This record gives sequence, structure tokens and C-alpha cells, in this order.
Amino acid sequence: MAQKPLRLLACGDVEGKFDVLFNRVRTIQKKSGNFDLLLCVGNFFGSAQDAEWEEYKAGNKKAPIQTYVLGANNEETANYFQDADGCELAENITYLGRKGVFTGSSGLQIVYLSGTESLEEPVPAYSFSPKDVSSLRTMLCSASQFKGVDILLTSPWPKYVGSFGNSSGEVDTKNCGSALISSLAVSLKPRYHFAALEKSYYERLPYRNHVVLQESAQHATRFIALANVGNPEKKKYLYAFSIVPMKLMAVAELVKQPPDVTENPYRDSGKQAAGGKQISAPQEESACQFFFDLSEKQGRKRPSTGRDTKPPHAKQPRKPPQPPGPCWFCLASPEVEKHLVVNIGTHCYLALAKGGLSDDHVLILPIGHYQSVVELSAEVVEEVEKYKATLQRFFKSRGKRCVLFERNYRSHHLQLQVIPVPLSCCATDDIKDAFITQAQEQQIELLEIPEHSDIKQIAQPGAAYFYVELDTGEKLFHRIKKNFPLQFGRGSL
Repeated sequence: MAQKPLRLLACGDVEGKFDVLFNRVRTIQKKSGNFDLLLCVGNFFGSAQDAEWEEYKAGNKKAPIQTYVLGANNEETANYFQDADGCELAENITYLGRKGVFTGSSGLQIVYLSGTESLEEPVPAYSFSPKDVSSLRTMLCSASQFKGVDILLTSPWPKYVGSFGNSSGEVDTKNCGSALISSLAVSLKPRYHFAALEKSYYERLPYRNHVVLQESAQHATRFIALANVGNPEKKKYLYAFSIVPMKLMAVAELVKQPPDVTENPYRDSGKQAAGGKQISAPQEESACQFFFDLSEKQGRKRPSTGRDTKPPHAKQPRKPPQPPGPCWFCLASPEVEKHLVVNIGTHCYLALAKGGLSDDHVLILPIGHYQSVVELSAEVVEEVEKYKATLQRFFKSRGKRCVLFERNYRSHHLQLQVIPVPLSCCATDDIKDAFITQAQEQQIELLEIPEHSDIKQIAQPGAAYFYVELDTGEKLFHRIKKNFPLQFGRGSL
């Protein structure tokens, strides 16, 4: 009989807004059923004494779910947490303690570290030190059968968590966050890691805890940063998830890799940060890079460029490769049909499609010669995304939605097809179904990939593929292995 998953909630900075949080939890449980635990990271109390908390402390109000919280992150709230080993603060509300491991009756293992990073001695009551991180690591990792933990709770973000992943928004992960927590995450290999304090929501793409082709497969880690309760921007502060304790899972199920999995953002930083040393930013250039392949069980290794042996020098912008012959789409080429050009940017330009599916069918093209999105440099990708966003806003104002697709097969220059479809014509689900139906009719395997995944994580440079992006953020992908109908996609719209 399969183990029933635990249903948990994680929350960001409460900052004394207890009624707002617990009323929201009651609403969720009324709609979706009861949850087992609520885990709070960040600042649980506000900086000022609050009569609202006195109601809970006196028992006049009660949390609707067993709630576990981390300790203080500043001097103002340290007086709420008198016992370093943890204690009950109010009915159904428990302070976990400064650091340690909480193991539930189900076998779920939660590691917690309260406070903010400090390298000073003596360590303030609201901070943790390199020794605290080292003791946690020793306590857990010394066991010969140690494979990782289910959940890691910290208040600060780990430094560099955004490296090799999706954008962390307004939070600069190269300059904020804790290097000690990064090193702890490397060692503990949590399946889920929750943090707060930055008043921002960020769900990073899952990352690997093993080196592909060099180590046996291990489970992936999901990092989720949560915003503050009741924030006016309505950023997500409450996260619901289900989890089966790893001790009860079959190894094959535990180590399954998500299709959008990325490299570990901390790389080899763990050993450097273990002693409180400042770690440097992970360098993708100086290490082997691996890409997940949807058609294989493991990633393929991208060979080193050998640049590590050269003396350091200022990084120069990468120049696009030169076409082997005349190109119809390089803007500098005499072959390009300039009367179709609509707009020219710094790295890209917009042109009407010759023989388009509609009068306003347009193409986003790089000015220089690139064969596919996978080969684009970072600055070109950034401008492509700006063009996409602008076109979506423009066509939406005209009562239309955008469908975007790319066919990297028997083509020499990247052409991103942008086709506007009237909102009154069909729903996005109808368009998606049309692509899938056409694929099935032609025996083409069209896979749905996660919304926040990057095409560069799925396809290698030079690989042939067909890619669709809908206005909802949904994405469809087909890896072309042999022949592929050149008109595929056009018949779906």
C-alpha cells in the first residue's frame, strides 16, 4: 500500500499579522481539507509589542493548525524566544529552537536554523555562526546512510541560489543571502528549502544534488522563498505542498529528475563556506556543464572549451557566428527583404512574415546570425523577451492572444513566429489541443514542459527541435530526430 503524503503549508514573514495568516489558513482548509503542519520562516513577530499576540498567548485565540516557527532575526524580537532549545509559545504554536532536527511520527525530517548569519564573537542571540552550521552538518552527515533531508527551514536566502536558474526578480542573489546557508544546503541536500526576509516570492527551478555521469542519481532540491503576510502587492506568502518522507520512498521514485532540473547553484562552495570563508560566485564557464535530455535518462556532457588554461582577461561580448553563405534573414545581408522590416532594436528586429498566416503575423529575428534560441547570447535573449512581452501587450489591446513557435530544422537563421489569434476565435486550451491533435495525427511526440523552464536546459546547441509557447506560459516541445513536416504548426492555427 502506498504511503499517504503529508499535506503541509509553508509561510513567509508573519510580522505579527497572526489573524491575517490564520484566517487565510482556515479558508484554505475549509476549501481544500485539513493540512498536517504549518511551517513559518522569517520574522514571526513584529518589531512592536502587539495586543493581537497577547490574545493567542492567553488562549483567547487559537491557531487552527499545529504551527512551527523559527526564532528571532533581530534584537527587537529576541525576547519572545527565551529557550534556545525551543518551547511552546501558545496553543498550537511552537518555537523549534535555534538549530536542530525535528522528526515527525511519520519519519518526515525537518532541519531548522534560526536567525541571520554572523561571523562575530560572541554570536548574538538572534544569529547563527559557522560553528552552528558545522554542528548541524556533523550531526546529520556523519551517518553512513545519509542521503539528505526532507525539508530545510532558514530565514535568510542562501547566497547564489539564483545561479544557473530562473530569474529571482528584484532580489540579487549574488550580493544578498547567506553563504553559510548555501554551504549547509550543499551538505544536507534538502528536498525542499524554505526561506524569507526579502519580502519577495521566488520559486527556483529544481536543482541537482549530483554530478551527471560522475555520481549516482540523487533527488532534486526545490528552493522556495516566500513573501510577507498580507503584503499590498499580493505576493505569495503561503505555499501548499504534499510530501512523502524520503525514508518511506523507493529509491527509483525518489531520484526521478524533473524535466526542468538545473545545475546546483552552489557548486563546490560548501567546503569553502564551512569555515566561514567568503565564497565566490559559481563559475559556469570553468566547469563542465550538463543539459537534461528529454529522450534519455541522463544528461549529455558539454566538453570543456579549454579556456581555463588561458590567462585571465576582460570578458568580451560573444560575436554571433558567420553564416556559411548568403542568408535571407541577417539584417546586414543584401538578401534580406527590408520592406518587410517593422522595427529594429539593438540585437533583434521585427519583420512581417512573408506568406504569413494572417496580416499581422510577425517574426522576431536576431540581427546577427544565430540558428536557434538555444545559441543566443544573454543580451540577445533579453531583447527577445522584451519583444515578446511588447507584442503580447499590443495584441491583447487589439483583442488578440499570441502564439509563438520555432522550428529549428532545415533552417539556418532563427525565426520566432508570432501569430496573433482573436480572443473570440478560440481559447488557449483549444489552440493547445490543436497542436497536440495535429502531432498525434502525424505521430509526433509533443511534450509539455514546465512553465518556468528554459529551452536551453532542454536542448543542446545544434539539436533540431520544434517549440511552442502559448500566452498562458504553457510550452510544448518536440525533439526532431529524423524527418519533420516543414508545415507543422501552421495547420494548427
